[in-house]
Amino acid sequence: MWQYTYLAINFFTIIICFIFSFHPKIKFHRHFGAFLMASLTVAVFFIAWDTWFTEKGVWWFNDQYLIGKRLFGLPIEELLFFICIPFSCVFTYFCLDKFFKLDWKPSVEKVFVVISIILYCILALFFRDKIYSFVTFLTTAISLTSLYFVLKVRWIGKASLIYLFLMPGFLAVNGILTGTGLDSPVVNYNPKDFIGFRILTIPVEDIVYGYEMILWNLFFFYKFKKDEQN
Repeated sequence: MWQYTYLAINFFTIIICFIFSFHPKIKFHRHFGAFLMASLTVAVFFIAWDTWFTEKGVWWFNDQYLIGKRLFGLPIEELLFFICIPFSCVFTYFCLDKFFKLDWKPSVEKVFVVISIILYCILALFFRDKIYSFVTFLTTAISLTSLYFVLKVRWIGKASLIYLFLMPGFLAVNGILTGTGLDSPVVNYNPKDFIGFRILTIPVEDIVYGYEMILWNLFFFYKFKKDEQN
């Protein structure tokens, strides 16, 4: 039974959002194509990152909680993670953006983005000897710079606020993956490769990693959604 643990986490992460996607006041199902193209596009980078870190022993997976099928050296469940987690997050963003006005003032958003970029650069430099920390903080700084200053998106503040709203769910899901409520973690980390600061059992890098992944999912989702309407 335990070998279905990671698969069950993916399933329960997505199922409620999937069902409500067909609600007549939401109609997110109309954008399944845009979401799928977006998530697969972003997944290419994160799967490559995941594969590299797994090969280097930065993290590894406990076979006790897996069905045993692998692709690119990763458990099938880990590949599904890059569909299920973004689906729930993009769906939630879509709903909140549809029913509530959460836009930030341009000046406030710009200050937030600039401070965030500086902070992540400082953290990357300070923890440059910790590969998970360094890569996560550095790529997040690059992502924020690219999205805001190059691609000119103006929803980073709103997306950041909604990501904060998603934290209880994120902590629940990632908490189980990192060992909360289990005899041992589903995903294990090499202590020398990350800071070691955890929220419950979750490395703080995981929260930043998820934030970066969702920002890019949102960017490509709205790009492909716009293409659908043309």
